Amino acid sequence: MKYLKFLIPLGLFLVLVLFLGVGLHLDPKEVPSPLIGKPAPEFSLESLDSPNLTIANADMRGKVWMLNVWASWCMACREEHPALVEFGRKNVLPIYGLNYKDERVAGLRWLTNFGNPYTHSLYDRDGRVGIDWGVYGVPETFIIDKNGVVRFKHIGALTPEVIRTRIEPLVRQLNG
Repeated sequence: MKYLKFLIPLGLFLVLVLFLGVGLHLDPKEVPSPLIGKPAPEFSLESLDSPNLTIANADMRGKVWMLNVWASWCMACREEHPALVEFGRKNVLPIYGLNYKDERVAGLRWLTNFGNPYTHSLYDRDGRVGIDWGVYGVPETFIIDKNGVVRFKHIGALTPEVIRTRIEPLVRQLNG
């Protein structure tokens, strides 16, 4: 009976250490998305550079495409942008930007200064479409298949390695 006083706290401590140990080995960029395997959320937004042009995700049906969520105020977006521009030059798939919670002029200036890898960049001033997509922060990238189903989500800056090892093989598979 007197050992029970010591065993209960020791058992709770060991369980806590186990959870901590497992948590330390998780990758924070690998946040599971409830959208994977489900239809992409519907949207209809004006183009960043052409306010009279409205683009909806229904316009992309029948092709594999990428949605890259970005903003001019985002430092990680600046970090990923050269890799995204280089990937865009390969014309592997249409890349649509989602300019998230940004000022139109700042977004346009940013694309002029750093290059524009996007087929179109959509203007999500208030962030409502980003919320529908489950965006935690910028940058985030999604791959959507020909049927409009989300197949991949990457949180954080894309790197040439992620593009080469994860995105390009997936795109080949989805187009195959």
